[in-house]
Amino acid sequence: MNSSEIVNAINRPSLDEALAGRLRDFLGGIKWLKRWRIEHIGDRYPHDFDLIARLPTPNGVVKLCVECKRELRSSAFAAMAERMICRSKRGETAVPVLAAPYVSTRLADLCRQYGWSWYDLAGNYHIEVPGLLYLERQGLPPVHEQPRPKANLSTPEAGRVIRALLAPENAGRRWTQREMKAHFGKLPKPRIGPSLGLVNKVVQHLRDEAFVETLEDGGFRVHDPLRLLFAWRDAYRFDRHARHAYFTLLRGTQLRDSLHKLDLQSGGFAAYAAFSAAEIQAPHVRQPKTWIFVAAGYLRDFEALLEAKRVDSGENVMVLVPGDEGVFYMAESHQSLLGCTNAVQTYVDVFHCGGRGQEAAEAVLEQRLKPMWKGL
Repeated sequence: MNSSEIVNAINRPSLDEALAGRLRDFLGGIKWLKRWRIEHIGDRYPHDFDLIARLPTPNGVVKLCVECKRELRSSAFAAMAERMICRSKRGETAVPVLAAPYVSTRLADLCRQYGWSWYDLAGNYHIEVPGLLYLERQGLPPVHEQPRPKANLSTPEAGRVIRALLAPENAGRRWTQREMKAHFGKLPKPRIGPSLGLVNKVVQHLRDEAFVETLEDGGFRVHDPLRLLFAWRDAYRFDRHARHAYFTLLRGTQLRDSLHKLDLQSGGFAAYAAFSAAEIQAPHVRQPKTWIFVAAGYLRDFEALLEAKRVDSGENVMVLVPGDEGVFYMAESHQSLLGCTNAVQTYVDVFHCGGRGQEAAEAVLEQRLKPMWKGL
């Protein structure tokens, strides 16, 4: 079945047939897999799965219970997974499978969390039965138009909402959309917050993706902070920050004192960033450069206080001029020192820095973020 046939099949009543055809395609392409069969359940048992496939393997029969969906929101997956029970006979190992024209990264992640496998009409699939079977193919472009997300997590405005939701200091906090809008202006160092309309759009999107949950009193809170962090990390545009290399003769106490003066002079629009922030928050990866965020309006103050000169090579200070001043949200203060970015901000920045950045990001995650999110 080629791509055009698949797209046409979506528009016909028999979506199940199109998805069964795709299942036949990839099972038929596995040379060692023999004598498998697929059964259409259809409407015979309205509360059962749509397709049943039995795959003989050297270690026993694998039964795939396939639920076909034209579209499924991530927020609806948990209820479906708890309702659908994939039963097996003696000698069989059963695994539930989601089949849909398009399976998003978030939906695929939820499948793995709940012990489901999945496949789509493009021929991407992840079929796993621990100890018996592992089949995976990913990266094929969708043959069906992807649903457009309600919000773009890469925008600075969306980033402000996500920082507030994920900041360790706010762990477990209950929010309303109006409280979220007002929150930024009530900080010790007030920041510009997103509009109520933007908050509404982002929260609806995060609810659809099962990152936040609605509470009985109408408020909401983060449901899955770790995977929300990963989703924001993958959408985050580190390249929006201008990078400037500097050299200064100041070292040790002199350097720290000058940066502290910059902190006082800028009113919170400078902070240790990336590797330097990670070194403070979760000492793990040491490197010789000092990394700091400096708002564009305070760049000359930085140069004067540190007697720093811009260079093409041999730098010992890396200055990031942020594309969004949200990077200074809830920066951590340290007595007589320049503050450092919030651990959530540190994580996404250092992850994208290259070098041993991902190693440093993992240290921040394990030492600072996960302990604060434990139990959420």
